[in-house]
Amino acid sequence: MLKFYNTFSRKIEELRPLKGSQVGLYTCGPTVYDFAHIGNLRTYIFEDILHRVLEYNGYKVDHAMNITDVGHLVGDGDEGEDKLEVGAKREGKSPLEIARKYEEKFFSDLAELNIIKPNQVLRATESIEAQIEIIKILEEKGFAYKGKQAVYFDISKFPDYGKLSGQKLSEKMTGARKEIVIDKDKKHPQDFALWFFLTGRYQNHILHWPSPWGEGFPGWHIECSAISRKLLGQPFDIHTGGVDHIGTHHTNEIAQSEAAFGAPLANLWMHGEFLLIDSGRMGKSEGNLLTLDELKKRGFSPLDFRYMCLQAHYRTQLNFTWEALLAAHNALDRLSEFSPAEKPHQVGCAEYEQEFQSAINDDLNVPQALGIVWEMVDDSAMPVSARINSLLKFDKVLGLDLANTKPQEIILPVEASALINARQLARDKKDFAKSDEIRLQIEDLGYVVSDTPGGQKIRKKITF
Repeated sequence: MLKFYNTFSRKIEELRPLKGSQVGLYTCGPTVYDFAHIGNLRTYIFEDILHRVLEYNGYKVDHAMNITDVGHLVGDGDEGEDKLEVGAKREGKSPLEIARKYEEKFFSDLAELNIIKPNQVLRATESIEAQIEIIKILEEKGFAYKGKQAVYFDISKFPDYGKLSGQKLSEKMTGARKEIVIDKDKKHPQDFALWFFLTGRYQNHILHWPSPWGEGFPGWHIECSAISRKLLGQPFDIHTGGVDHIGTHHTNEIAQSEAAFGAPLANLWMHGEFLLIDSGRMGKSEGNLLTLDELKKRGFSPLDFRYMCLQAHYRTQLNFTWEALLAAHNALDRLSEFSPAEKPHQVGCAEYEQEFQSAINDDLNVPQALGIVWEMVDDSAMPVSARINSLLKFDKVLGLDLANTKPQEIILPVEASALINARQLARDKKDFAKSDEIRLQIEDLGYVVSDTPGGQKIRKKITF
């Protein structure tokens, strides 16, 4: 039985798919104006584990995702520039050139992290008509009104607004910040934009389309309502994203979708927690954003980062440190070595497999599942080939590509090779002082040597 924590109900609930053995899964995609940072990528790893666990349990996953290439403003309260235009100004390109560049890089990062690509992906700019249709329905039903700068959703007409975050509408009314009122025609400061007009600060917005309310472009929230409904129908089974989406983006999605169609948008809402860096917030203002490429420059593989993320439950914050990433690298390297040439048994370790599945089916308890993996790997009472069989089966969920990932082959320069040979001679003579001296010389060349029962093992030195 699969059980997940539902943010909406604040309870652990059994999965009950709407279509039998098929699960409709929607994951909020990236705003493609810059590189994805590792905090963003942690969320996509969590969603990939969810996708894999569903398949591991025999479900067919219809996985849909949007690409935000217009309409996402710098501030969630309808303030600031469109992020795509920010990126365009930064690099001297058009917004769509920026969008395609970073969309390609995003999917490249996902591939390196061994994340399964959603089978349905739709860009916001390719779903404008669907977004306009929902806004028209909201206007006809009295949930939308026209201001001087945009068409807004009237949250006072939706009494359950804020039910996802647990904040009542009355609290929203009382706690609203007056400074976020960009359009004085807003009935309430928290009313959010459905469609922006080409006027005022957006009069020169590059991306725009005709609409019943005039030339303009959609707000950020309406795209996910339109795209998820277009690709999966309404309601669908599971909607995911980061915890930062709960209070505004997902709250607004729920309001406009339910108001328009009188049905839930999704039956289950799941959210991944933040990735911290050195126990603090990761963000542009803090100047500490890290990309996957930065990790690779330091000598780590993308799968090292994936393994690190698996060590924390998706609903708990994870603190990134270079030391923690190095520990993940070493653990993954050890798992990769656990692959003798002999073919695995057709039958694995049944008891461990049952424990593993129980863990992952309990709200994706992957840290517990990893503990079971290591207990099995170290269980010398079980045949090695049977352990390999189960490990490769577990990897269908872990996604570490253990069938193909081997410890990195090192091509040593001549000088380093000579030192390795000299160190072996010193060890053969039991001249351990000389051996340690040569070890340091090898490290100065950028390599680390360790002694194993099979002889000296060489790794490229990781720097941070």
